[in-house]
Amino acid sequence: MAAQTASRRPQDQGPLRTPGGNSLRAFRVPGGKKFYVQLKWTYEEGGTVTYLIDGTFVHQDSNGGGGTIQNGDTQWMTAGSGLLHIEAPPESLVQSGGLFHGLQLWVNLPARDKMMDPRYQDIRGGNVQLLTSPDGGALLRVIAGELDGHQGPGVTHTPITMIHATVRPGAEVTLPWREDFNGLAYVLAGRGTVGTERRPVHMGQTAVFGAGSSLTVRADEKQDGHTPDLEVVLLGGQPIREPMAHYGPFVMNSQAELQQAFEDFQKGLLGTVPAVHGM
Repeated sequence: MAAQTASRRPQDQGPLRTPGGNSLRAFRVPGGKKFYVQLKWTYEEGGTVTYLIDGTFVHQDSNGGGGTIQNGDTQWMTAGSGLLHIEAPPESLVQSGGLFHGLQLWVNLPARDKMMDPRYQDIRGGNVQLLTSPDGGALLRVIAGELDGHQGPGVTHTPITMIHATVRPGAEVTLPWREDFNGLAYVLAGRGTVGTERRPVHMGQTAVFGAGSSLTVRADEKQDGHTPDLEVVLLGGQPIREPMAHYGPFVMNSQAELQQAFEDFQKGLLGTVPAVHGM
């Protein structure tokens, strides 16, 4: 993929919340450590994208959706009009301990789609679009959206691109990026730089890019001892640019709609917790 003109410059780093109600949270539990998990059903509107790099995650919801994802799989849940759901590592992993590493993106929906029927997508790691940079220095996994004419398997309601890039030490990759998209890079592991100005970033940091038609990421020649490469998730989408009101898992367009969502939940309109026999 050839470099584009008008490269995006990274803006100052900030919290992992992007305009329009989208937010990102990462989780990692080292191998050998046990989990302390409080299992409970919660309510949700909008949508979540859970990308699990290592470990196993089990999901169930009141709409009948759910399943198990592990080692490179992605769960794309669109709650829409609302549902109850639970997600956690399996009991066996909680008891034995083990590596558990991934991230979850909360995705806002435009007003026209807020009350759509819930939907669940189970994207296996073997089904993502795999690409490499021309020099072989970067492996790109296109989970959703489009990159240089290559389409990922994730189906979105507004234009979104989600990519997991592995960049070898000293390698640099410049990706074409839609000018009407915002863009950010979240570092899962390693260290490197972003943008043509080579702003430094390391594990746990996020860089938000400014306007332009390409994103540039470079891995440092020397990486941390626990990781051989720079691992980074690149995210972008078309800004919704609508008023937003949110509280807890509810993301609506006004305080009145937010109040209605709470009332719907209290009336049981978001579903009920499925019975578990023998407990």
